[in-house]
Amino acid sequence: MMSNDEIKDFLNFKVGEFNKPAFIELDPISIPHHFNVKEDIEISAFLTATISWGNRKAILKAANQMMFLLGQSPYDFVISANKRQLIRASEFYYRTFNGTDFTYFIHSLRNIYQNHGGLENVFNDLSNRYTLQETIGHFKQLFFELPHKIRTAKHVSDPMNGSAAKRINMMLRWLVRDDNKGVDFGLWKHISPSRLSCPLDVHSGNTARKLGILSRNQNDAKAVIELDKVLSNFDPLDPVKYDFALFGLGVIEKF
Repeated sequence: MMSNDEIKDFLNFKVGEFNKPAFIELDPISIPHHFNVKEDIEISAFLTATISWGNRKAILKAANQMMFLLGQSPYDFVISANKRQLIRASEFYYRTFNGTDFTYFIHSLRNIYQNHGGLENVFNDLSNRYTLQETIGHFKQLFFELPHKIRTAKHVSDPMNGSAAKRINMMLRWLVRDDNKGVDFGLWKHISPSRLSCPLDVHSGNTARKLGILSRNQNDAKAVIELDKVLSNFDPLDPVKYDFALFGLGVIEKF
C-alpha cells in the first residue's frame, strides 16, 4: 500500500498526464469547446453532461446530433425556437433521454434565461446560500418548476436524495475550474473551485478504492463526501483536478 503522500504524488503526476488539450477530442467536454459565446458554452455543457453516461463515442455522437438540432446555436434556439423547430427537436433520443425530455429541457432553459438571469446567475445565487451539493438539489427544484412529465425529472440528479450527481458535478468542473491548460473553461468566476466535488462514477470510484482513498462501496452522495475530504487534503484549492487522474487511470489505462 502506498502512503497518502505517495498517492498524492502519483495522482498529481497523472493529472499532468491527462489534464491537457489532447484530452478534449475524445471526451464530452469537446462539445462545448465547439462554441465561443458564453451562453452557448454553458447550455451545451449542461445538455451534454445530462446525456453523459455510457460509451464516450456514443455520447459524442448523440451530443453532436443534439447540437445539430439546436442549429449549432444553443442559446438562440433556446430563446427563440418556434413550434416547427421544437417538433423537429422532439425527434432526439439517447438511451432513456427522449424527445419529450429534450423539449422540456429547452423550455426550462428558456425560463431560466428569461426569468432567472441564466444558468450562471442561478448557480451563483443558490451557492451563496447553500453548499454546492445542496445547490444542485435546489437547482433541480427550479429547473422543474414548469409542468413536466415525472419521467423527465430523473435526468437531473439530486445529492440531497443520495445521488452522486456525477453529471452535474462534471458540468460544474467544466464551467468553474480554470486549469490554464485549455480543457476546463473557468467561465463562471464567482464559485470557488475549492467547493467543487469529484464527478464520481464507476471508473473513478473503482480507481479510488484500489488506491485506498475511498472505502464506501456505493457510488453515491456519501461516497462523494468521503472522496472530497481526501482530495481536498491533497489540494485544498483545486481538489477536483484529481478527476482527470482517477478517470484517466480507470478508463484509459484500465488501472
